[in-house]
Amino acid sequence: MQGTVDGFSYGLVTPVVAYVMACLGGALGLRCATRSLLVKRSWKPGWLALGATATGSGIWCMHFIAMIGFSVAETPLHYDRRITFASLGVAIVMVGIGIFIVGYRGTTPMALVTGGTITGLGVASMHYLGMAGVRLHGRLEYDTATVAVSVVIAVVAATGALWAAISLRGFLPALGASLVMGLAMSGMHYTGMAALSVRLHGPVSPPGGDSPAALLAPMLIGPVIFLFVAGVVVMFDPLLLMGTPEWQSPGPGPRTPPAPPPVPRARTVPPPRGGPPYRRDW
Repeated sequence: MQGTVDGFSYGLVTPVVAYVMACLGGALGLRCATRSLLVKRSWKPGWLALGATATGSGIWCMHFIAMIGFSVAETPLHYDRRITFASLGVAIVMVGIGIFIVGYRGTTPMALVTGGTITGLGVASMHYLGMAGVRLHGRLEYDTATVAVSVVIAVVAATGALWAAISLRGFLPALGASLVMGLAMSGMHYTGMAALSVRLHGPVSPPGGDSPAALLAPMLIGPVIFLFVAGVVVMFDPLLLMGTPEWQSPGPGPRTPPAPPPVPRARTVPPPRGGPPYRRDW
């Protein structure tokens, strides 16, 4: 028996909030990656790690905020906490690998393809691993072609985001890129959910139990707090809002001294009245 799946139990509230969280995570990741270009090499890993954690957390929060609106009419839902938090770890690690590749190798075609593929596969893995943590009186089934489309969306979106993180300068271009990235990641989520169907086991269970919001909200508190703390760190860093990178700024360092004037050549001129020649500097 097929279950009645509803992905919008709270209307547009969960998609909009999920999109905002995806944009927030993407914006923080982009700005931290940009910041890594403006500092000494010893600080670079720290900013890239912060960007990876912010991006992974933002995408994970987007997924599970959207899942608050997911329900199956015939059966209550539960979530395996270990698998749910494991999906968060997968998102952070895989996004981190992609960000570090592009952060150190630049926007070469090979670095972008490699980093974008790893990051996109990490996002898709987070989504489907998180779905594997859903517990209900039935079995989740997926349409293979739609799943493949969702993975392609994740890879393309991740590649574009990594390119934007290294290539774009200025606050407004990065803001626009984060809005597009949030839209792409939300699109990946709902494309993956469109591939889902539920086959119920035996008799229909009576609905009941805690709501998805009551189950997921406690797990979202920690990552959401981290995102806002990371946002405060970025907001109070003026180099992320204005100014030029250190490698483009002339700075107050020592200047090259001007070239010395040419040394006059010694020339021999005849003496007056037939005397011996003598040297004279002109």
